[in-house]
Amino acid sequence: MSLGISPLVDFAFKLMLASCGHERVTIHFLNAILGKQARITNVEIQNPLVGPNFDGDKWVILDILAKDDRGRKFNIEMQTSIPAGLRQRLAFYDARLYVEQMREGDRYHELRPAIVICVLDKTLNKENSQLHSDFRLRNDAGDVLTDDLQVHLLELTKLAVTRENLAMATPEEKWAYFLLNAEKLTMEAIRDLFPDPEFVEAAGVLEVIKNTPEQMDNYISRLKYQLDEVSRMESVRIEALIEGETKGRMEGRQEGRHEGRMEGELIGRIESFQEILGISEPTHDELSGYDMQKLTTLCEQLRLQIRSRRSD
Repeated sequence: MSLGISPLVDFAFKLMLASCGHERVTIHFLNAILGKQARITNVEIQNPLVGPNFDGDKWVILDILAKDDRGRKFNIEMQTSIPAGLRQRLAFYDARLYVEQMREGDRYHELRPAIVICVLDKTLNKENSQLHSDFRLRNDAGDVLTDDLQVHLLELTKLAVTRENLAMATPEEKWAYFLLNAEKLTMEAIRDLFPDPEFVEAAGVLEVIKNTPEQMDNYISRLKYQLDEVSRMESVRIEALIEGETKGRMEGRQEGRHEGRMEGELIGRIESFQEILGISEPTHDELSGYDMQKLTTLCEQLRLQIRSRRSD
C-alpha cells in the first residue's frame, strides 16, 4: 500500500525534517542542497513542531529553523503557491537570520552564514530550467563577496529525472523526486529506489502520520488549507489576466498600438492562459508564426475555456 501522505503538505514536511530523533534526515537533505559546501555532521532543530492542538491555518510557524555544527543558521520552508512578494520575503528571512546573531560586543567576523532554502512545487524563475538555484552576493563577473547570505530554491516543476534514471540522479534530484512521488510509493518501492537509509527513515515519519489519528487530522487540515489557498490565488490570477486581456484590447484600439507590439502581448496572454489550463500547444515558436486574426481568435477561445472551467 502506498504511503498516501505527501511531504509537500507543510505539516508533513516539517515533521519529516524537524522531528527530534530524525536529525539525520535533516542532515541528509541539507547536504544534498548545499552540495560542495562544508558538509554537515550535526544539526540542532531550533523550532520543532510541538503542542497537541492545531487549528487549520492558525498554526505555529511551519518553517524549519536549524543550526549546524559550524554555526550556520537555516530556514527551510515548503511552498505550494507563489504568494506576492515571495522573493522579497526570502531575502528578508535571510537578512533577519543573519542580523539576529549580533549581540552587543560581538564582532562582524564572528557572524555565521544564514541560509534560506525554499522548496517550491510551482515555478518562480521562468527564465531558466535549473532545478536548484543558488543565490548569493556576487558581482557581475560572478565573484562572490561573501557566502554568508544564501537563498536556495528547489523548484520541483523543473525536475527532469524519471523513475528509470533515478539511480543516476544527483542527491538534490533524488530529494526532489522523493518529495514529488513519496505519496504514491510503497515502503518497499522506496527501499528499492533510494539506497540511502535516510529516505526510508523520512518515509517512516510520513507513515507514522497516516497511522496516528491526531496527526492525520492535522495533516488533512493543512492539506485543505493549502488547496484552498492555491484555489484562491489562481482565481485572483485568472481575474487579473482576463481583466488585463480585455483592457489591453481596448487600449490597443484606442491608442492604435503597433501591430508587432500587439502580437507580442497576445502571445504573452495566450501563454499565460495555457499555463493556467495546463496545456503547452501551440508552442511559442508556432505562435510567433500566427497572424493577428489567428492570435486573437485563439486568445478568445482560451479565455472562454478558463471562464467555463471556473463556472463548473
